[in-house]
This record gives sequence, C-alpha cells and structure tokens, in this order.
Amino acid sequence: MPAFGTRHLRAAAVTAALALTAAAPTTGAAAAPDAPAGLREVMFVGNNWDGTADVIRSTGDFARIGRIDVVPDKARRMAEINADPIKWIYFQAIRNSVGEGHDQFVDDMYSTPDGRSVVVSRPSFADVVSVDLATGDINWRFPVSGYRSDHMALSPDGSRVAVSASTSNTVHVLDISTGEELGSFKTGDKPHENIFTRDGKYLWNMSIGEVNTALDAPWLDWTKGNRRITVVDATTYEQVKVIDMRERLDAIGLGDHSDAVRPAVFSPDESKLYFQVSFFNGFFEYDLATDRITRTKTLPKNPATSEDRTTWVNDSRHHGLSMSPDGSKLCVAGTMDDYATVVDRTTLREGPLVTAAKPYWATVSGDGTHCVVSESGADRVTAIDFATGEKSVSVPVGDHPQRVRLGHVAADWTGPSAG
Repeated sequence: MPAFGTRHLRAAAVTAALALTAAAPTTGAAAAPDAPAGLREVMFVGNNWDGTADVIRSTGDFARIGRIDVVPDKARRMAEINADPIKWIYFQAIRNSVGEGHDQFVDDMYSTPDGRSVVVSRPSFADVVSVDLATGDINWRFPVSGYRSDHMALSPDGSRVAVSASTSNTVHVLDISTGEELGSFKTGDKPHENIFTRDGKYLWNMSIGEVNTALDAPWLDWTKGNRRITVVDATTYEQVKVIDMRERLDAIGLGDHSDAVRPAVFSPDESKLYFQVSFFNGFFEYDLATDRITRTKTLPKNPATSEDRTTWVNDSRHHGLSMSPDGSKLCVAGTMDDYATVVDRTTLREGPLVTAAKPYWATVSGDGTHCVVSESGADRVTAIDFATGEKSVSVPVGDHPQRVRLGHVAADWTGPSAG
C-alpha cells in the first residue's frame, strides 16, 4: 500500500506540474526560433520508400533545395540481413505488412543544432543513423533493440533524440551528436509517438499495439495488445505516470473506440493534449489537470473511400495532427479519407476539406502561418493556410513522404558534395 500511494502522489505531482505551465508565456511548441548565425531553417521530408530525405524551404513557396540519401550503407545492411535468418524474416515482415509491400528506409529525422547532420530512424534496418549533410557519409549508427525503429522526438535543447523500438517495447534516448545511449525505458506494446514537454522535464510515449493484423472489428480490439501512454522523467527515464485511454473513453460512453493513441499535440500551455486513435475519423481533447477526455471531434467521412476497416493502412483512419503557434487552430491529416483540414480549437468547427492523397503527417511551417501535410499517395507536400484553411501550394518530393520536421542546414547548403 505505501508504494501504491507513492506512485499516485508522484503521478499527481507530474499532472500538477504540467498543468501549471498554463501560467507561463509561450510562443507555441510548433514555432521555430530565428536560425542561428550561418544556418538556414528548412523542412526535412522523409521519403520512406525511397530512402531519401528532401530538404525544402520552411516558408514561402516551400521549394526543394536539396536531397539526402539516408541509406548510403544499404549494401552493407542488406548483407547483414541476408546472413541472419531472424533479421531476414523481420525485414520481410516489415516490407509486407506496415511497409505495404515496400521497404521502410526513413521514418523520422531531426537535424543537429549545428546544422551539420541529420539523424534518421530507419525501420527496415532497425537503427538510427547520423548522416553528414556536407558529405552524405554516416557519422554514427545505433541499432535499436528488437527489429524495427519508429517515431522519434527531439528534446527542446536539441541535444537528445528519443526513438521508439517497435518490437521490443522500448524507447531509447540518444545523444544527438555522438549516438551514445543516455537511457531507455519500457512502454506498452508497439511504442510509436514520442513528445518531450516544453521544459524538457518529461517525455511522453504513446504505444499503439498490433496495428498490422486483420482483427479489426471493435469486439476484437482486445487482441491489439496493451496500449497506453507512458510518461517518464526525461533525466532519469524512470516512469512517473501511465495513462490508459481505455478507461477515459469508456467513461464518456465510447467503449467501441480504439484506445491506440496515434499522433498527438499539446496546447501551447500544455494543459490539453489533442490526439487521434486508430480507426477514428476525428480526434479527442484530454485535460491534464482533471485527467479526463473533455471533447470529441468527429470529422466528415469521405464517401469515395473504403468503409472496410481492414483496408485502412496500419489501422490509421486519420494520422497527422499539428497546432498553430498561438493555439487557435488544429490541422488534421484525414489519411484514409483523402483530405486535410484546419479546425478552430475553440468551436471545433472544421474549415474547407482540402483534397490530399493519403496525407500521413501534419507539421507547422517555420513562420507558423501554414500547416504542411505530407501526401504519401501523391509524393508531394502541401501547405495549408491556417488563417483561411485553403491550400497555398504543393511541392513534389520523393516516394511516399511521411514525417516532415523543421530543422537547420548551412546557409549555403544545396546538398551533399559529390564524391
């Protein structure tokens, strides 16, 4: 009993600490500071099936300024996989399940604070690598535990990246400059999204369970595994809180909804968490102080897309969520419904439904005026004006873009040097 009480007190303290951030001034988690001297702010677009990352302007016309090969060691990695029967089996499983028949060579990426390198998680190779932006060479490589790497998060000071290791239910935290593991922690089944709090004190992980099975009927949801949010101290990596959205969904009469939390975003004051779940065309608002779901937003269904849940890629009806820096608007990627839309956070009224081909992610532009979504079904990124909800521009990129992240490169960078 004493240990149980201690855990509850500690969890309450974490919730209170996060709720208190509402009093602190903020420019919004998505807003980027001015680029350091000698650097240029850009967006990195991970082309998952290509094994490349396009670098585009972070504002304006979002034009491409260069491309990076993030699998320069592909021959060596494939030789290792082909020589190990277990690795080969997992490699093929990734290709034929979550990869939709393709290899997953880049899931997530962040640049180093000095703009010299980009750090990339590579699911099919079960690793994280740092690629030198000037030469295209690999600086360091970290093999994750298990057989697949996934979403990452960058600490507010840019010094650490957290990466989900899908098959080992583990998150590794690495020094972004050296690749040294600084710590790790266990999660629910199939860890996915990671988010550092703005002050860098806590790290949130969302586990999504078995999203690549065909057991998708609501009554079979129990087969998907243990889905939960794990909150850890970002210094010690000790667990301080676990949030089971199953209990919170049941409390508002949504027992038939999945509790697999997908992309999520905090409000600027971190008093609210907005999140998507498997199979649902919409999102939820969760209040940290009261520990309950306070609002549900159901978005339109696209009558032209399939209503067969088993056909939705990795159970993700809608997958991609971002917020304007002032916290007034949410941008939603309606992945399986082939649109993106801007939602007013006060009224939860959606704006125009902007046609998009399997939009897989939503990020905020460098100046905070636009939502940038990756159209994985059309190999392009599209910028949507937060003010009007209308499309501004689309830019072609590589094969199957997914994650889009703000970062920095040298001011005169146009791509790795040849040779």
